[in-house]
Amino acid sequence: MNVTLMTLLASHTDHWDHSWWPIWPLLWIGLIVTVVWLFKRRHWTATRPQSGAERARDILAERYARGEITSDEYRERLEQLR
Repeated sequence: MNVTLMTLLASHTDHWDHSWWPIWPLLWIGLIVTVVWLFKRRHWTATRPQSGAERARDILAERYARGEITSDEYRERLEQLR
């Protein structure tokens, strides 16, 4: 019995198709490049300087959200910024 098991294990052949092996490194490289690109894009967008008008609209929206100005004042001032 023990000899039969050893014979089966020794005669076991690998049934994997190795023609695909170059694809895996390319997939990993593609994944890494994509992650780096997304990180840099997000970082660049977050650090992009705002124009004066964009910053003014942001401040206006913050004041409206805190309740410092009414919706009519918000619309009127937003129209002036445009």
